[in-house]
Amino acid sequence: MTRPSQAAHADDHHAALHAGFRWQVPPDFGIAEACCGRWARSTPDAVAIRYETEDGQVRPLRYAELQREADRLSRALRRLGVQAGDRVAIVMPQRPETAIAHVAVYQLGAIAMPLTQLFGPEALAYRLQHGEARLAIVDESAVDALLAARADCAALTQVIAVGAAAGRGDLDWTQALGQAGDGPFDPAPVQADDAAVLIYTSGTTGPPKGALIPHRALIGNLSGFVCSQNWFGTDPATGRRPAGAAPVVFWSPADWAWTGGLMDALLPTLYFGHTIVAVQGRFDPVKAFALMARHRVTHSFLFPTALKAMMKAVPDTAGLPPLALEAIMSAGEAVGDAVFAYCEQQLGVTVNEMFGQTEINYLVGNCAMNGRRGAGAGWPARPGSMGRAYPGHRIAVIDDAGRVCPPGVPGDVALHRRDVHGDPDPIFFLGYWKNEAATRAKFTGDPADSWCRTGDTATMDADGYLWYQGRSDDVFKAAGYRIGPGEIENCLVKHPAVANAAVVPKPDAARGAVVKAYVVLAPGHVGDAALVDALQQHVRGRLAPYEYPKEIEFIDALPMTTTGKVQRRVLRLQEEARARAAAAAGG
Repeated sequence: MTRPSQAAHADDHHAALHAGFRWQVPPDFGIAEACCGRWARSTPDAVAIRYETEDGQVRPLRYAELQREADRLSRALRRLGVQAGDRVAIVMPQRPETAIAHVAVYQLGAIAMPLTQLFGPEALAYRLQHGEARLAIVDESAVDALLAARADCAALTQVIAVGAAAGRGDLDWTQALGQAGDGPFDPAPVQADDAAVLIYTSGTTGPPKGALIPHRALIGNLSGFVCSQNWFGTDPATGRRPAGAAPVVFWSPADWAWTGGLMDALLPTLYFGHTIVAVQGRFDPVKAFALMARHRVTHSFLFPTALKAMMKAVPDTAGLPPLALEAIMSAGEAVGDAVFAYCEQQLGVTVNEMFGQTEINYLVGNCAMNGRRGAGAGWPARPGSMGRAYPGHRIAVIDDAGRVCPPGVPGDVALHRRDVHGDPDPIFFLGYWKNEAATRAKFTGDPADSWCRTGDTATMDADGYLWYQGRSDDVFKAAGYRIGPGEIENCLVKHPAVANAAVVPKPDAARGAVVKAYVVLAPGHVGDAALVDALQQHVRGRLAPYEYPKEIEFIDALPMTTTGKVQRRVLRLQEEARARAAAAAGG
């Protein structure tokens, strides 16, 4: 689909930002020093983490305390034999010990291996084995699964138990830190190109792969982070927080074990010396409003699935405590114009959509500056668009041969090794752990002058805005038409009866495939034939005739990754299995 170019906007500074931006990566850049050490010295009493437990208690962790505890843990890990390059699994949710563990591992020169507490024994065993983790740090949320997986993990020689898991590991957290003693820790020398994190992909399209992330990738994230957070509380002209403004406070329900929680929330917030709120317990769409008001949250990252849940649970926010929000970034799925409008009308914020992935994060998005006209930064958001390339990133839509597609022609979203100035882009991962073939397949062209494919399909308009169509393997053909599921799903969610939806192809002998929608109902609605007809007419009246779902199945919950992405692949394989069974029964 070709989208018309729009006239130049007075608040469109995109071209100027790219022209004036140059990467600055110190050769000895290290995450621990950048996110903790320097603040522990310059602003020791500033709050790094504000931790709220399920019973409502709030405990602050200041930067000086974060550094002191990280130094103790680094000494403890060194006594246990952890060396530079060793993998240390961190299997904990949002809590102070998680951040302490990350800083401690980085300043040892070791590699943090974050793993979500939602993994069962089999998922943990695969990653611990594959990553050859030397030591694991785990709390009560995952200790059962970890101990069940441990028998299959020969390299895992030590388990440190945290919190209510005390007594179930080889060593307790408090015991380990108590034995380590006080005093500053002499960090191991690290280089910007050294590995810092081994983080596994969410596995939406196959077995998870371990992406090895260097220290410098955090710098590569920062231009996108700042833009998506509307300059993260500073005045673009001065680089300072406006006088009298409330302190910057960040919150996201994103799990710190994933790129979205670690690289889009925890680490960049600490890099700028601000406060991040950590919350114990599951995300609740109703309680989220009170939480943001209670902590005076100014900046947030909320998945589209979370925003959809909030929109359906609280369609009208009138009467709720006022919010202090200055920016919301959203990523993981297409936001869609329904959620976009809700954020503007009910939350008072123009949501900044962002696109990236584990291997190359924070590539494309918006910087709407929340209505601050003439702010000297940012560019206007277009509802339904992924946005434009963030400063420092050279983005294109390319075809199978690696050629740049014309405006409006769908292709694979790709990032070039070098920015518009010809400088190396620091955001790139080092490669897939123990999988050189997959690393090579990720790139097109000469290694020093290549495109890195994301595996996501989109079109780019004449102004550089990208329009998401879906994962390359989620896009399908029905009756000869190319179908991107995102537009249909967004249309369905606009209906009051729909809480969420996923669109996949259903095999069809005559047409190859037909459009099928799996729908999660909003509270108070019944999935019957009348609603099926209403939803079909709802889509038919808004999109192309070939896009309306020929079949709708109501489902209690969509299959999701732990990062909040819909696993359409699971539903697609289910449809294929059903088709084979029906053919066998008919034959």
